[in-house]
Amino acid sequence: MSAMSAGQLLSPRGGGAGARRHPATPRLSRARRTQPGTIAGFQRSRLLAAALAESAERGRPQISVAAIVARAGVSRKTFYEQFESADDCFRAVFEQSVADIAERLAPVYEQGEGDWSRRLRAALVELLGFLEHEREAAAFLLGHLLEESAHNHPLRGVVLERLHAIVEEGRSRAGSRREPPPLAAEMTVGGVLAVLHERMRRRSWDLSGLANPLMWMIVLPYLGPAAAARELRRPAPAPTPPVSSRPEEGPLAGLAMRVTYRTARVLAAIAEQPGCSNVEVCEAAGTADQAQTSRLLARLAGLGLVQNTGPGWQLGGANAWHLTVRGEQVEAALRRELAAHGLPRSTR
Repeated sequence: MSAMSAGQLLSPRGGGAGARRHPATPRLSRARRTQPGTIAGFQRSRLLAAALAESAERGRPQISVAAIVARAGVSRKTFYEQFESADDCFRAVFEQSVADIAERLAPVYEQGEGDWSRRLRAALVELLGFLEHEREAAAFLLGHLLEESAHNHPLRGVVLERLHAIVEEGRSRAGSRREPPPLAAEMTVGGVLAVLHERMRRRSWDLSGLANPLMWMIVLPYLGPAAAARELRRPAPAPTPPVSSRPEEGPLAGLAMRVTYRTARVLAAIAEQPGCSNVEVCEAAGTADQAQTSRLLARLAGLGLVQNTGPGWQLGGANAWHLTVRGEQVEAALRRELAAHGLPRSTR
């Protein structure tokens, strides 16, 4: 999803009095232009996830390129093939976070039924559920939106401007006898973001329970006390199932090696042909360099991911490679990542 399509989340429906002209979407970072269905896209996904996890644990100012690549299990060369710096990587994380939220909220608000307040409530409930489940991304995004610094992505201004425009749609629904304050949208958006950020900072994760009071806050300056009170009396959304404060990193966490596309293909080849020889691994994985594949197999064996059960292989006999239990877990995790990025497991 591009930043422009992500901006659909933040576009007021129609061109009423509250609509504003939106600034052009700024140029995206190098990583956002990387096609996901490529080896570079596979590595990019790991780098963005690592940067987000590091930010959640240590805070962005403390994070170096070395920390990101160590957590992602890729080389510095791979990092600099996609990003110019750590700041460039975090700009891509912000873009991805905006795109992820837009994918969930844009259809709810743009295509929803009912008037402004009903569509806004539906989008707010969807947003609160997203924030509860995607806690690392939520904390990063809210902190970035509230913090004014030299590191801010230009997209931050676009996001805030469009959020203001959505709320300002309420001005055209206010009626002739009510004149909302000039800064109603800015104050309302800032207040909602601050409330959510403070709840997340305190690790108070029942965000869905805030839907009614937040709608009261949004509606009050535009539709008046009676309409705001009705928002408080609406049935509260069902709380989302509890989740851990950080998602599990899974079997790829803590691997003492750089995980590459070749690694994934070799593990997939062994999973598909248990007992295969070095030559068969090369053929199935689509690699031409047998010496390099042999070194990789030895490394994987040393990490306890594969084992050679060929009779007499230590004396020059035939190799027969199998995945260990840990190897099966790692291969399955890599398979899911490859599938998510449109990459084949093997050449078979």
